[in-house]
Amino acid sequence: MNICALDTASLACSVALMTDGRLRGERLANNGLTHSQTLMPMLEELLRSEGLRPKDIDVFAAVTGPGSFTGVRIGVCAVKGLCEATGARAAVVDALEALAWAAQYEGLILPILDARRQQVYTALFRKTRGEFERLTDDMAAPLIEVIKTLPGDETVLFTGDGLNVHEEAVKTALGDRALAASPSQRVIRASAACEIALSRPESYIDALELTPLYLRMSQAERERAERLGGA
Repeated sequence: MNICALDTASLACSVALMTDGRLRGERLANNGLTHSQTLMPMLEELLRSEGLRPKDIDVFAAVTGPGSFTGVRIGVCAVKGLCEATGARAAVVDALEALAWAAQYEGLILPILDARRQQVYTALFRKTRGEFERLTDDMAAPLIEVIKTLPGDETVLFTGDGLNVHEEAVKTALGDRALAASPSQRVIRASAACEIALSRPESYIDALELTPLYLRMSQAERERAERLGGA
């Protein structure tokens, strides 16, 4: 089975291809260009390099958020279009789960994505002896409030691009109990999305059911609500 995953939920953009559990290739761009510029060329180059066409893909996996509103829409719309054109099934992958899944660490893992407005997108996970467990739902919240809810005696690995903004605050709040993932491990990898999709064949859906995961209103929606509230 061929699974192709696309991620555009955060600053980096990536695509990956897996066949019967074997990762065949991955492309990642974190160059400041918009995902609409980089996503489809990367996908085309990856498939061409492996001698495949979109119609050869059985499942297209989309990282549906949480994350950048515009970025998430780009990835979801791309997967919808590819599935509609090829008849492939779709798989939903959570951005925070993909970050935690790929972390090279056993213990508590807290991925954080910068949500601006002094907030992060986050959820708590645990890896133990190869077992992967979600401990909380996804949330958008001030980082300091999230830190207050962490177990008081365990070391926590922080990962995700939110560390680029909040690493000093994390270390100040938790000291030696806070571990920071290396910069290369802070980006969402489409290869992790492939692995998650492969592990959950019962969750494959029709592309029409694919929707972005938004944890709060977009800026435009907030501004509109504020205008209406003041009218």
